[in-house]
Parts: sequence; C-alpha cells; structure tokens
Amino acid sequence: MLIGEVARRSGVSARMLRHYESLGLVRPSGRTGSGYREYSGEDIRRIFHIESLRSLGLSLREIGRALDDPGFTPSALVADLVRQTRARIAAETELLTRLRRIDAVEPAAWEDVLQVVAVLQALRSKSADARQRAALSSGDEVPVPVEALVEAVLREADPIVAGALRWALARSGDGGTALLAEGLGSPLADVRVRAVRSLAEMPGGEATARLRDALANPDPVVRGHAALALGTRGVAEAVPTLFDMVVEGRNDTDAADALSLLASDTAAADRIAAGLVDRLAADAVAAPARVRLTQALADIPGATASDALVELSGDGDRAVALTATYLVRLRDGR
Repeated sequence: MLIGEVARRSGVSARMLRHYESLGLVRPSGRTGSGYREYSGEDIRRIFHIESLRSLGLSLREIGRALDDPGFTPSALVADLVRQTRARIAAETELLTRLRRIDAVEPAAWEDVLQVVAVLQALRSKSADARQRAALSSGDEVPVPVEALVEAVLREADPIVAGALRWALARSGDGGTALLAEGLGSPLADVRVRAVRSLAEMPGGEATARLRDALANPDPVVRGHAALALGTRGVAEAVPTLFDMVVEGRNDTDAADALSLLASDTAAADRIAAGLVDRLAADAVAAPARVRLTQALADIPGATASDALVELSGDGDRAVALTATYLVRLRDGR
C-alpha cells in the first residue's frame, strides 16, 4: 500500500508518516519500481500501535522503546503517565477556577483583570499582611469574587486576617452564605468553626436561616457559635442550645448574655427563667452547672426569675444558695 492510501485509511498524514520513518518508528517494508514507499500489513499494524500509544500521552521516544524493547514493562511508565495526567488536570482545574472567578466580576478592561489577578494571588500569599491588605482592598475599587473570599476565610488561621476576610464577606451581601454553609460539613473542626463564625457576621435572612440549620450540627462548638449569633438576632430557637452551653460551661457567660437579650418581653423572660429552673431541678446536673444556671437567672427580668432566685437562696447546695442570695440583693438594689 502506497503512502497516500495509508494516510487516508489510518488518518495519519503523509508528512507524519515520513516523520515516523525519520525517527525509525516505522519503515515501509518495500519500494515500488518507481521508488515509492510501499507499506505492508505489518507496517500498517505498527502505525496503529503507534497512534494508540500516542493517545495515552506517550512521547515518540517512549513509543519507540515500548515497541522495540522486548524487556520493556509498561507498569512504571503508565504509573508515571497517571501522575503527570493528574498534575496536568490539577493545574488546568486551578486555571479554570481562576478564570471563572475573574469572569464573575465582569471586568471592563484589562486593568481590571490585572487588579483581580493581583488580589487573588495576594489572598494566597504566605504573608499575613499581604492577605489582610487583599481582604481590605476588596470592594468597589477591586471587586473580589465571593467564592475566593469564602475559600480564603475557611483556610485562614491568622485571627486578624480572618477578621478582615469576614468583614469583606459581610460587605459582599448574601452571595457567600451557601458556600459558607458547605464549610459547616467539613471533616476539619477548624474549618467548621471558621464557617460558622463567618456566617455569624453575614447580614440578611439567608445567613440567619443557615445559622438556624447549624443548631442541629453534630459539632457542639458549631452549635454554640450559631446559638450566640442567633441570640443577638432575637431568634428564640437558640434558647435550648444556650441552656446546654450554660450547663456544660462552654462560653457560659456569653450564653447567659444571649439569653438576657432574648428575654425581651415578659412572656419570653418568663419562659427562659422557667427553662433555667427546670435545668436546675434535673437530677443529672452537677453542682458547678447549678451555680452557672443560677448566675444565668441574674439578668433575666420578671417575677419568674426573681421568685426562682428567692427560692434558690435556701437551696441545699451552699454555693447555689450564696449565689442566689447575692443576686436577690442586687435585684433589690441593696
């Protein structure tokens, strides 16, 4: 078969067939009387083998070795190809992410593109100062994709930089709340805490809804941060978790403050005071927890809390009784 026919049937151009010949990969078995290359069936099979190996990403040098070395074992080469391909996919995925983020801010000029690229690079800098400046620069002048801010805040260990990133996210609106909510399910405890703390500073109803969902999170630290944030927003659903925090001694002072904020009217104050009294009466509550529950009654207004403190001043636990007596005097202005 002549070279033109081989090219038509194999899909390999005549120029590439000549290149293969120059490298010694495949040589036509014969020549016609006129000197034209003539390929045998074996030659054509070798061409198809070459093309198959090229489709796996092998170089022509590696293909020649694979076809001509009887002792060649493909396992090491294939493993290397897997590694190279994964690295290439990772690099292309990172590039695609960067391009999507630039496209999301709809740059009007190349100067805008360069500014966004600079901020994205700074957010991944090893310098905390550079990351903080990038967070603080986000806004109208240099719009930063919300996705990049969320990614940055979820990995940020420096508390000062994290605060700047949360500020930048809060200014961005509700766009990052869904992404932050995904962080609540991270296998890493630090990421979960960063996610809930960021949600706590996000304005709007969607952030509040995500914080409500976080009250059912299996991580007690996440539940606690969500409850404290919801307490400042006046969401009564946080009350049971705040009770748990007082009992367990986890941010119990902050939890008591949040309960006092939620006791905004007589009915709410009476419900919260009654709930604290119920916890005090539970058999499983240890002595230190009973003291904390008594202290939490201090800033709950209304008769229910006052009556409970008067009764607790005669409690069999001396620490509870002394605490309640002191609080009764404070409430009476004495």
